[in-house]
Amino acid sequence: MQVAFSAVPDSHLPSVDELLSIAVNALGGSERQGQVTMVQAVRQALDDKTHLAVQAGTGTGKSVAYLVPSIRHAMDSEKPVVISTATIALQRQLVDRDLPRLSEALGKELPHEPTFAILKGRRNYLCRYKATAGWPEEDEQDQLFDPREVSATGRMVQRIQEWAEETETGDRDELVPGVSEQAWRQFSVSAQECLGATRCPSGAECFAELARARAGEVDVVVTNHALLAIDAMGELPVLPEHEVVVVDEAHELVDRVTSVVTSELSDTAVMLAVRRVGRLIEQPIADQLMEAGEDLKALLAAAPPGRIDELPQVLGLTLALVRDTAWRCITALGPRNADKDDPDKAGQRKAAFTALDEVHDTAVRMLEAYGHAAEADRAEVVWLDAGTDRRPPMLRVAPLSVSGMLRDKLFGERTVVLTSATLALGGTFDPLAAQWGLGEGRSWQGIDVGSPFDHPRAGILYVAKHLPQPGRDGLPQAYLDEIAELIEAAGGRTLGLFSSMRAAKAATEALRERLDVPLLCQGDDSTMLLVKQFAEDEPTCLFGTLSLWQGVDVPGPSLRLVIIDRVPFPRPDDPLTSARQRHVAAKGGNGFMAVAANHAALLLAQGAGRLLRAQDDKGVIAVLDPRLATARYSGFLLGSLPPFWRTNDPAIPRAALKRLAETASEARDG
Repeated sequence: MQVAFSAVPDSHLPSVDELLSIAVNALGGSERQGQVTMVQAVRQALDDKTHLAVQAGTGTGKSVAYLVPSIRHAMDSEKPVVISTATIALQRQLVDRDLPRLSEALGKELPHEPTFAILKGRRNYLCRYKATAGWPEEDEQDQLFDPREVSATGRMVQRIQEWAEETETGDRDELVPGVSEQAWRQFSVSAQECLGATRCPSGAECFAELARARAGEVDVVVTNHALLAIDAMGELPVLPEHEVVVVDEAHELVDRVTSVVTSELSDTAVMLAVRRVGRLIEQPIADQLMEAGEDLKALLAAAPPGRIDELPQVLGLTLALVRDTAWRCITALGPRNADKDDPDKAGQRKAAFTALDEVHDTAVRMLEAYGHAAEADRAEVVWLDAGTDRRPPMLRVAPLSVSGMLRDKLFGERTVVLTSATLALGGTFDPLAAQWGLGEGRSWQGIDVGSPFDHPRAGILYVAKHLPQPGRDGLPQAYLDEIAELIEAAGGRTLGLFSSMRAAKAATEALRERLDVPLLCQGDDSTMLLVKQFAEDEPTCLFGTLSLWQGVDVPGPSLRLVIIDRVPFPRPDDPLTSARQRHVAAKGGNGFMAVAANHAALLLAQGAGRLLRAQDDKGVIAVLDPRLATARYSGFLLGSLPPFWRTNDPAIPRAALKRLAETASEARDG
């Protein structure tokens, strides 16, 4: 859409257009209209203090497009701008590549060279005190199952101890290769467990506090959606005082916020609280909590997994028992600031309070989720997760919507810019805006600045309308035949995106003997190594599931075909999405479109976005599910995808793929 922007107000700083020109020249790029439009839109939103959603396709240069006006605003207001991302990969790109180059390029035109820092949750930093003091042991039962795992954890612990002597940041991401959560827990604390900088003997040199201090002195703070949610919704600020937030990868915001505010309760959590409270209280009181945990364990082991719409009497009694016995333990511990002059004892008490608070508050929250006569009045959903061989069954509770939280806590206090390659679903920003809590008396604007790719010329969207609808019994033989014929035409070079790992593995097993090209499957090795192998060897194919739909960036001839086996609707038995769907319907809305179709549209658009990653890329998106051509909701899904040239004729994509394969072969031979 065309947007009219007002003139830049008088300022002692260069205009954003001037700064963008300097940045583009310094970075060796070329001016792109979408980038220019986005820079102007972000600048105006910051000037007018209005919220903005920007859809910017791959190749637009959106990180530079929001960083330039953000840096200028930080200089002008003398307050930091917070940039929030969903993935570590984008955080690293911003901190290691984009911001250093921009700072150097713009420094001569601004009052000082722009400064920046990355800030993560406290759990991501090594706790110096815990690493050297008698902190409560993390003696969780899963360490006892497999001697080989205990040995591997021991080696990781030793690596962390050696690294702790030399690290300057204490940032877990510096550990390469990474370490398990089990090993890292022995060296980190949550915000709730932390003694506080003034009470901790290591407070003056605390890595988390030093990171916060650095973040309070810079122009741009890079963080993640989870910490952004914790800061916005918590009682104590985590991020430095700020007026502007840029949310990149904004299509992930609702899911990441939901994860932050989802609570869990299991017998393991109860027993951890019992161990933490240990000898700090009288044994009979701790035994009461242990017995409540054993009751919970027996109940969860016998109960069927899934959503719990009505509270069974036995579960209600068990949750009430957990709640009450946890509260007795909390009361028996006495004042929270006792032993403040003895760090060791204070650390033990803080760890005990943290574990007990989590158990007590979660039990309270689950009990309060019930008692609403009407479905539309419910605020939360409770379900039982069946667990795995390594993890016990657990109860979970999550909000049916986070829009109210975001509206009040994030958008109510700040100016927010949200951006992604995928924000307009069905051609409109309204579906995601509703999930964010915008549109209810909030001033906001949505713009699509387009893409530098000529989608109709560069890509074909082929929907296999002639195939049968996908069933629940695995991939039909017709699907396997279609996949084989497309891959043979492409000479490999295929990313297969499947709706389940079972389908990905079944396709891999069925086609490895049939095809002459290497075929990798997610799970064969680390995803990072598989993607690297796929990118480096042109004929190779890679099959996988969810993380590949959004996490693969392979420009060039190694990727010419993206196969999507079915429209990626959420599972019908998924407790949270099914509850949200029913809740929307109870309030008079279309639950299927508001939840399931939005979910599918986002993933489809993300999956289709794997094809074109560089200007010379060409290829085919092949969707095997005929519902994308025939179902009543197909127009909404198609309207969420880039404007590829569309066809239902299987001969057309095969011929195009053969031409691309021949061209690649000639280029190699030439």
